[in-house]
Parts: sequence; structure tokens; C-alpha cells
Amino acid sequence: MSDTCTLELHAAGAWHAAASVSLLGPEAEGWRAKTYSGYAVDWAFAHAGAADAHALCARWPVGLEPHQEDHWPVHLIDMLPQGYGRQELLRRIGQPATAGVGADWKLLLAGAGNPIGNLRVKEAACLLAANTGPLRGFTDNEVAHRGDEFAEYLASHGLFVAGSSGVQGEWPKLLLTRADDGLLYLDHSLPDERAAQHYIVKFGRGTDQQLASILRHEAPYMGIARLLGLRVHAPLALRQRALFIPRFDRVAQAGAVTRLAQESIATLTGMPGFEAVPSHDQVCEALIRHSSDPQADILEYIKRDITNLALLNKDNHARNTAVQRSFNGRTTLTPLFDFAPMYLHPDGIARRIRWEGNDNGQPDWARVVERVCELAAQGQRTKKAGQQKRQPAVAREALIAGLKAMEPALRHVAAEGNALGVEPDVLNHIRPHLLARADELAALG
Repeated sequence: MSDTCTLELHAAGAWHAAASVSLLGPEAEGWRAKTYSGYAVDWAFAHAGAADAHALCARWPVGLEPHQEDHWPVHLIDMLPQGYGRQELLRRIGQPATAGVGADWKLLLAGAGNPIGNLRVKEAACLLAANTGPLRGFTDNEVAHRGDEFAEYLASHGLFVAGSSGVQGEWPKLLLTRADDGLLYLDHSLPDERAAQHYIVKFGRGTDQQLASILRHEAPYMGIARLLGLRVHAPLALRQRALFIPRFDRVAQAGAVTRLAQESIATLTGMPGFEAVPSHDQVCEALIRHSSDPQADILEYIKRDITNLALLNKDNHARNTAVQRSFNGRTTLTPLFDFAPMYLHPDGIARRIRWEGNDNGQPDWARVVERVCELAAQGQRTKKAGQQKRQPAVAREALIAGLKAMEPALRHVAAEGNALGVEPDVLNHIRPHLLARADELAALG
């Protein structure tokens, strides 16, 4: 097996060999192995200095300077399947489902041929192309009816699912695309000119009633997020035990598909691995530095943290939030995703990302506002002479006004949550948290 992989980037309707990554350390070290990365020379000259969707990530603009790191580039780790997708793919490439980091490189070269965003590993894409098999479409009911057995059903009919199941997360998921005939196809198998709408379909798993409740609430929770003024892409639809989630990293229009760049906040903050997480302060500092609209994104980010605490979505790890980079130079937080009452999880998931010195589960929001304004001011002071400044990067008054605007909506959810789709036992549990957050915002001055 080669110790070098080629990263392809989709732009202007085609895939381009944009960069390569070589292992300098042993493959057995997995993502912890030392690496050497560099943009392809022709790509570097064609898009020199670009940090938008032409770049691998916001922290590494296109150029000729190579990167040598003590681990994999974090944007490459973003493409490494984890959770359920990891276990399934390991089995399909002849590795035990419990294989540790020593299988990471094999998994990357088999399972990163069609990830979220506009990057892929060429070697994995070639494997997909050689194993795609017959093109077959399914109705929504067929997908929903087969539920978490659907991937096995596809495999039994000779349909290779590695390019549509390597999505991170513990729930079984498939990437499916609705075609011009109204049927759903494995995303990697459908030509772009036939694509009409792209989905992540998340399936219920097992018989645990708490996990089932989490899945049932993801669609109404997204509706509540919209009511609270958060950035939401489109309504989710639950059909039996299959949740249809419209994707926002794909734009299908006029027989063509634009793939938008997406990177986790782990990548944005340069945080490798899966256990280490940045603080909220570090994420805000990175957003101030890289966002095209720091004011809007910082407000959105704080509102999401308030909403997570109000609705008890405790699973705020570094790959449950991401930024999107377009080809017109804009970098912004993506719409919200993976938003559900994760307090129900039987494993007792804890809040991961916290505010430095201001987070025991009940942050002081006035201090949060002061802190992000301080970070913005520091960023302005450290800009190099002659570099364009954002005026102002983050304004306190606008943040306060935006946060206080959430108060009546939080009280409305506490009073009318059942009508919004929240089941009585869940609403009774989260109501005190909704009202507490509303009281905290009302006290902001």
C-alpha cells in the first residue's frame, strides 16, 4: 500500500489533483503519524493565496510552501470515517470492526472517496469507481422501510456502499441523492447531471427507547432552532426510523452540482484527533480571524451554545460544528446540524466545549460577550500594517441585542413545546433550562 495519497478538489464542475499527503511516520501510528503535505504546483500557481473553496482549509491558503506536521493534517482527519461508518467500512475491507488507529490509513484510502465537502482522496475514489456496480434507484418508502438494514440490503445486491456510508457519527447513515426520476440513489453512483437533491439519511439503531427518542426529536428540534433565530438550512423529515436530512454542502442546479468546501471547527482551530477539543474562546478567535462576517458568526455561535444548554444538546464536540467556504471568497459557519436532545443518550454524554474560566454548565453571558469583544480587539491590534481591517470586527451592542432577541422565543418554546413537536416527557425535562436561559438573557445589559 502506498504511503502517499492524492487529494482531489472539486471546482468548476471537475475534480482536480490539488495536493498530496505523504506519511513520514509508521502507518501503524494512524492519524498520529508524521506527514508531509503540499499543494500541486499547477494548482498553487493557478490559485495562489486563495483561502476559499480552492484551498484545503482556511488555515492553509493555496501556495508552494509545504507543511510537515507531527500528525495528519486535521482536514484529512475530517475525512476519516468514524463511529458506525468506520466499523462497517473496516469489515468491508477485511479488517476487524474494532481495529484501532493502525487501520486509519487503510480506512482513509478505502472510505474517503466521497466525503462531505469538496475534497476526496483519489485512491478511495478510484476504488469506488471500480466497484460502483449497477445504478439502482429506490423510493423514499423503500429506504425508510428497510431502516438500518438498508446498507446490508444494498450490499447483498452487489451495490458498493463505501462511498455513501463513510459519514462520521454513531448512527448508521447513508448519502443518498434524489435524481431527475424522483428516486433515491447512492450519492457516489449518480452522475451529477441527474442530481436534484442531496440527503444524509440517518437510521434508527437497535431497540433502545432513548436513542429512538433522540432520532424522533431531531426534526422538531431543528424547527425550534429556526424559531430561535439560528442558521438553519431546511426542514428534516422522519419517515418511520429514517431521518432525511437535506445537505447544504451541495448545490444542484441546471444539470450541474457545486460542491462547497466544509471543515470542522477542529480543523479551523488546528485541533488534531478526536478526543482533544478547543475551548469556545479558541473557536471564536478562529472565527474572528477567518470568517467573512465575524459579527454575524460570533453571534450565531453564542446563540447555538445558549440553545444547546436550553434544549440539553450536550454533544458539542469539535466535529458537530463546521464552517463553509464558497468559491466567491466567503467563509461562514454552516447551518446547524446534529442538534437533538442528547441528554437522553444512555452513555451519559457530557458537554465537551466550554468557555475558559466561565463554564460550569451555566456561563455568564455578559462575560462571554466581553470575552469575544476582547478577542476581536486583540485580533485588530495584531494585524500587520497595511492589512485590510474589519471595522468593527465584533460590536458589543449588536451582540447583546441579538442575544436578548432570543428571550421571548425561549419562553414560547417552554410554553408551547408540545405543539412544536416536543414530546411531553422531554418538554417537562427541558422547560426549566429554557426558562433559565430566558431569564439570563433578560438580565443582559
